[in-house]
Amino acid sequence: MDISDFKVSDLVNVCDQPLLLDVSESKPKALNWIEENKENINRLISENGALLIRGLKIHGSTQFGNILEKVFGGKLLEYSYRSTPRTEMRGNVFTATEYPEHEIIPQHNENAYSRSWPNRIGFLCLIPPETGGQTPISDSRLIYDRLPADVREKFEKTGVMYVRNYSHLDLPWQEVFQTENKEDVERFCADNGLKFKWFDNGNLRTEQINPAVQYHPETKEKLWFNQAHLFNVHSLAEDMRETLISTLGEDGVPRHTFYGDGTEIEPDVIKLINDLYESTKIRFDWQKGDLLLLDNMLFTHGRESFTGTRKVITGMACPNT
Repeated sequence: MDISDFKVSDLVNVCDQPLLLDVSESKPKALNWIEENKENINRLISENGALLIRGLKIHGSTQFGNILEKVFGGKLLEYSYRSTPRTEMRGNVFTATEYPEHEIIPQHNENAYSRSWPNRIGFLCLIPPETGGQTPISDSRLIYDRLPADVREKFEKTGVMYVRNYSHLDLPWQEVFQTENKEDVERFCADNGLKFKWFDNGNLRTEQINPAVQYHPETKEKLWFNQAHLFNVHSLAEDMRETLISTLGEDGVPRHTFYGDGTEIEPDVIKLINDLYESTKIRFDWQKGDLLLLDNMLFTHGRESFTGTRKVITGMACPNT
């Protein structure tokens, strides 16, 4: 299938979003087809922000990594300054976040809590779940546009403060920073604007203030680009939130967010953000071999709960400058 003349309007709509390119009828050889069409695939991603390719037979993480490198035009990135548990596979390909199947992972732009993030991210479904397990996506421009002006303005003025306490209750600092050496951690913090504090028990606390809004490097559009909602304790289930706070105190919870001036983000604002993401989700059911390619700034992703075995792998590329 030659997609040289393919337009965004030719993509099959999913939840009213042009998204799906089905090549299964032509039964192409994956690597050959990708090589022949990589420029047009990139064009579609740049124009549309998201592309779901169905019908390629991709055999495992190594081939998937090669495909992403061909499409994205560079080496895949390491998963540094980690936020979630993953297993590393060959060639900087990783499993999707390894949370229990009953948990929902909220919408987020990858590494938007950091000062370094990938501009491109890809997902491959190796084993679709029995039920659920979708990877919904959502347009970051819509979230920015639909937030009340006063909420946007406060976040734009102050930014977001991310506070993390690293311990056995979440991810230990050794896993987050991929080192056993405290000096390596301190060097990373100094290079990336993180305040840090070591405790006598060996645990670590960091604080960092980052923008809540970014401009897209190509389209110059304003984007809602942060994880204020994802790290905030008011996004947790009530029983879990109350248990954590009563046990650890609000200063000791594994993750929390504040306005950049250190004041509390109102719970109703966190709910508003989560509700907006929920109302703008674009869902599709995974099929084996599905390849989802995203502009990580234009589109968020998440995960629905599922039953059965689910295996989705991911790779990231094109670091922001």
